[in-house]
Amino acid sequence: MKDELFDELLESVREGGAILRGEAEAGRTFHFPEKDGVPDVAAIRGDFGVSQAQFAELMGISVGTLRNWEQGRRAPEGPASVLLEVAHRRPDVVWGVVRDRRARHGKPAIEAAEPAAEER
Repeated sequence: MKDELFDELLESVREGGAILRGEAEAGRTFHFPEKDGVPDVAAIRGDFGVSQAQFAELMGISVGTLRNWEQGRRAPEGPASVLLEVAHRRPDVVWGVVRDRRARHGKPAIEAAEPAAEER
């Protein structure tokens, strides 16, 4: 590794340590909606502005699974939990993938107001 890159990496590690110790403020933070450590699926779906049926289709899950998550009977785990965080942080990516996938399969687009491509 070149000295310049190593020095930059070392500075980043030191800055991260200072943030963790409360000695410095983070340059940016992200809020992921959770209830007791479980993704708040209803809040994430609300950000998309779509119905339960539409969100279930976007995520590739059944409406029943979505309802169970939203009503707290079950919790998303593993890849589903990761996908929900991606959906929250980068809804533009989810919309783009779903739009392209539906077009490849000759299905109409899901109608909803697509969020801006800004990072959350």
